[in-house]
Amino acid sequence: MQPFIQHLGLKEIRSNLITLTNITSPPPSYEEIVTIAIDQAQIPHRTGKVIQISGSTATVLVFEGTSNMSLSNTATTFTGRLMEMGLSKDLLGRTFDGLGRPIDGLGNISVHNKRIINGNATNPTRRIYPRNYIHTGFSAIDGLTTLIRGQKLPIFSADGLPHDRLAAQIATQARIVSDTYLNENNFAVVFAAMGVQHGTAEFFRQAFEESGTIDRTIMYLNLANDPPTERIATPRFALTAAEYLAYDLGYHVLVILTDMTAYAEAVREISSAHGEIPSRKGYPGYLYSDLASIYERAGILKNSPGSLTQIPILTMPNEDITHPIPDLTGYITEGQIVLDRRLTQQGIFPPINVLPSLSRLMKDGIGEGYTTPDHPKVAAQLFAKYAEVGDVQALATIIGEDDLTEHDKNILEFGHRFEHEFVHQEEFENRSLEETLNIARELLLV
Repeated sequence: MQPFIQHLGLKEIRSNLITLTNITSPPPSYEEIVTIAIDQAQIPHRTGKVIQISGSTATVLVFEGTSNMSLSNTATTFTGRLMEMGLSKDLLGRTFDGLGRPIDGLGNISVHNKRIINGNATNPTRRIYPRNYIHTGFSAIDGLTTLIRGQKLPIFSADGLPHDRLAAQIATQARIVSDTYLNENNFAVVFAAMGVQHGTAEFFRQAFEESGTIDRTIMYLNLANDPPTERIATPRFALTAAEYLAYDLGYHVLVILTDMTAYAEAVREISSAHGEIPSRKGYPGYLYSDLASIYERAGILKNSPGSLTQIPILTMPNEDITHPIPDLTGYITEGQIVLDRRLTQQGIFPPINVLPSLSRLMKDGIGEGYTTPDHPKVAAQLFAKYAEVGDVQALATIIGEDDLTEHDKNILEFGHRFEHEFVHQEEFENRSLEETLNIARELLLV
């Protein structure tokens, strides 16, 4: 489709939305990309997409925001295409902004393919059931909430908890150990930051650089001072790049998305500016399907040697796990890793509370032929024994530890050792699965 003639002027500016009327034929398409020129030489062109069409009226979401725009100083061009990105192996080792533009000073990449960032719905019959665990080096994950290749396993955190440190260490330590044909050269990390502080983005960059994994990492950064509307596109750029690496080039890709709460807040802000009827806590009723359009872009496909595994990170508002964002995320994904402030205050890292944590695909990626034959039984016994700790601690606060039975005292001792010897790890400690299970077997003798 050929670009349309420029449309001069606007009818309305509302937050990051602009409204155009009396659009000449042919009419624009839903989600069509537009370019917006502002009548000031020093201001670069901006990009937007059509989010509503009504006759000759169109509403456009402006990714870079509407500052310095007025009703008369803009010229809008409808491009006749959807938002797409250039793809090639040259993406590896590069850093981009939230709209896929290089910000590392290394220039543009060579383009071998172009693809729409929204992605296509995957035919369920093309999916392969996820198998084979991904080694992370953390006992609480490898032993009890095992991450499976092709899975989507979110981290539920809160402000002030070390989820960034955990995610960075997972990204730098992760490897697949079950497939003999795999090697480190076909494992890649795609990192997408949405609304994070500059220090957080720099922390991840340094972590990848110091670990030597920067050359197999792609970074997309939408910082806290960047327009919130960019956050709608950032994870889609990241996932499109990951799909290309996984399904076209045969890479095994780990995608880390942080912070999905900032993404959902941007969705709510746009929905509110658009005048849509709010649902729970002001979020739009389509938040579930919107999140699903991101989370469901993970998995393994037939006739493709690669795989795409997701670790979304979200900070629960007020540490409320029933909040719409973690609640809906839990429905869509295959479990969750829950971080606990009490463990952080005790100096335990990673502060993973194993009882509410869950990997729904764990049972199909461990045991005989995958990890060790006794792995499932050891994990089940650890869960069962640690579940008693909370009850005994509650009893001890009432009657005192001195009046507990010998069995109850042993349970408290187990709980202390479990948290400080099994869950807790020293900085950059990368435990093998054998080390993890040996610690677990020893604890079960307490």
